[in-house]
Amino acid sequence: MTHLGFPFRLDARGRSVEVDEVAYARALIEQVLFVAPGERVNRPAFGSGLLQLIFEPIGGTLVTASETLIHGALVQQLSDDVDIRGVEVTSDPEAESTLRVVVTFRPRPSGPVSTAVFHRTP
Repeated sequence: MTHLGFPFRLDARGRSVEVDEVAYARALIEQVLFVAPGERVNRPAFGSGLLQLIFEPIGGTLVTASETLIHGALVQQLSDDVDIRGVEVTSDPEAESTLRVVVTFRPRPSGPVSTAVFHRTP
């Protein structure tokens, strides 16, 4: 099954770019991770609040809380389309202000288990 690519773009033939189910699921996850709750007018609960964590010092309790917060947001927003298998949050050892989020997921109904790595710096 193919889906429209995110962000929306055109290919060399002027047609909408289509992606497979893994790339589509990864794009959905990325949207939830990097949208702040309240940012979307008609969906105020959409998002994870991840960008607010970039400025916090990374420690054991913050990492655990972040993983729980992100996992909950992903399951709440994407449970119909994506099976979230795990979330791991770490700080980049070379750049303290960079958060690294590893999400293990499986597109529904029967896609392969995949892993995606996301990172942002302030």
